Amino acid sequence: MSNLTGRTPSMELTCTGAGSRLILKLEQFNPTGSTKVRMAREMILAAERSGALKPGGRIVEPTSGNTGTGLALVAIERGYRFLAVVDGHASKDKLRAMRAMGAELIMVGDSGEGPSTVERRRVAGEIARDTGAFWPDQHHNPSNNAGYAGLADELLADLATDVDYLVGAVGTGGTLCGTVRTLRERGSSVTSIGVEPKGSIIFGGPGGKYWQTGAGAGAGFPVGPNVRHDLIDEGVTVSDMDAFTTARVVARRTGLLVGGTAGAAIFFALKRLALVEPGSTMVALVCDAGEKYLDTIYDDAWLMERGLLNEPAHQRLHRLLAAFEESQRLAAIDHARTGT
Repeated sequence: MSNLTGRTPSMELTCTGAGSRLILKLEQFNPTGSTKVRMAREMILAAERSGALKPGGRIVEPTSGNTGTGLALVAIERGYRFLAVVDGHASKDKLRAMRAMGAELIMVGDSGEGPSTVERRRVAGEIARDTGAFWPDQHHNPSNNAGYAGLADELLADLATDVDYLVGAVGTGGTLCGTVRTLRERGSSVTSIGVEPKGSIIFGGPGGKYWQTGAGAGAGFPVGPNVRHDLIDEGVTVSDMDAFTTARVVARRTGLLVGGTAGAAIFFALKRLALVEPGSTMVALVCDAGEKYLDTIYDDAWLMERGLLNEPAHQRLHRLLAAFEESQRLAAIDHARTGT
């Protein structure tokens, strides 16, 4: 199954009258519905090569879900037991998926206080020490970043041009930094923009509560070296409301369901698109599928309970997308009139 990883489609979401376009790299079409299967497989293969993981061994990893489902898949294929350290902040469907794939789940923390990243990490470390289980440690494992070399090559091949701007959510750092590193090794002049939830501390802001899962780091969390600040040209924050609103508007306009952190990346990309050089190619990384969040970010009641359902925000985003469409129409009229 994991050999089906990669070769995910790209889709143009919108473009401007000046010829700049926003491309979505649809990583939810990987096995397990997430880009994280790329690095989960690479981390386990590297551990086998080094001898850190023995046949029939046990794997333990703290996860918000997507890395966990990737590791669960690889564990099935290669004959390992997998224990995931999780919290109630994770999507329930991710937890259900890991259980369905045979993973053992250890629940920690309080789902009402945001992600328990520090506690998950502490518990995983204790289990690895006490049982001898292999801990991939996605935040510190260089094979995380290395797992995205194929993603970079796919972008260059599919777009048949350089990636001028790459926008992606940042959690462990592997997806964005690993892709950017390979792009630049291939000669790309890409400008990279890392997106984290408002309340995350990766780019130096104050810690706070947030509901986006799979990106960011809570207060007190030791950000690992896979977040390569030398490979991130700009780090920005996006609120839960803007991230989730964008995911919902994309669903309404295209029928495509994307995850909340993808919504954050798309939100910022849309805000920046009108400001980039004419003819630019901007790519937003869609790290996982929205079907995992039908009872959260796509559920009006869940959003209302948290003060995150905002109809004016939806209308603003619809107007922005309509403005891009109008700019295309006006550009076509001008071209027909002048031939330029």
